[in-house]
Amino acid sequence: MNLDKLWADLATELLDVLVSYRSRVADLDVREKADHTLLTEADLAVEEMIIDRIRAMDPGARVLAEESGSGTWRPGLDEEPERIWVIDPIDGTAEFVRPQNVEFCSVVCLLERREPVAALIVAPELAAGRKPVVVLASRAEKKISVNGRPAAYNNGPEPARVASLTRSSTSEAPPHEAAMVEAGYALKTRTTSQTLDMLRTALDITDVAEGAPRFDLFYRRQQKVWDGLAGLCLGEIVGLMSTDLNGSKRLPVSMETLAQPEPTFASTVMGRPEAVKWFVELARDSHTGTPKSS
Repeated sequence: MNLDKLWADLATELLDVLVSYRSRVADLDVREKADHTLLTEADLAVEEMIIDRIRAMDPGARVLAEESGSGTWRPGLDEEPERIWVIDPIDGTAEFVRPQNVEFCSVVCLLERREPVAALIVAPELAAGRKPVVVLASRAEKKISVNGRPAAYNNGPEPARVASLTRSSTSEAPPHEAAMVEAGYALKTRTTSQTLDMLRTALDITDVAEGAPRFDLFYRRQQKVWDGLAGLCLGEIVGLMSTDLNGSKRLPVSMETLAQPEPTFASTVMGRPEAVKWFVELARDSHTGTPKSS
């Protein structure tokens, strides 16, 4: 399936729509969902637009979308379609509704046989000067571009010693956080856009977003699939490791996960292989009280 035109059209339209809503963000209808995340009229409009564009190209598209759930489809355990489109209309809605913040994006990921094979990430204000960052990824071509140019992978010999361990602001810090700080890691724990943190685990975007962090490791408990699959797609292309907290491979996505009312990974760990292996052992040993050196 040739996605070039779909991605180009979607990127252009998403930038226009997101800029339009941001220009009047103070007047948007904002609600709190049952999970205490935010929902705005912009989320609903963007999601509907993306689904319409996908179905214009793929009329029988099976879609999993954050706000509308299945968009009239929910997988059964006895059904495994070849293609599934996964949409997060605005990842980081809490950032989107704050005019001074820029950590939000729109995300589309295509699964084939339950593996993420292509992704579009549109972050309209992430680059320097509040300019856009548009990321296209294709596992078949083993290619990622940022704003039309080949991406710089975040897999060089020198680790950044920075990790994204985002969690709810009301949750208690788990023991492994203190152990990571002791081992020399700087930690980001405040939740913004999980997709953008995973992007910055896979890619070095400091050439377009000066001062952007580079993460050696991304970890999140109870991660919704639409917050994680595009990032996992990037990680697979770059050669990062992705597991759950038990060290089991994160991909392919199980049908049991996709069939949940709100498809959720129990945990996602992605990053430099040596960092992932160390962190999985660290998190396990933190529960048993066994010390683990880096």
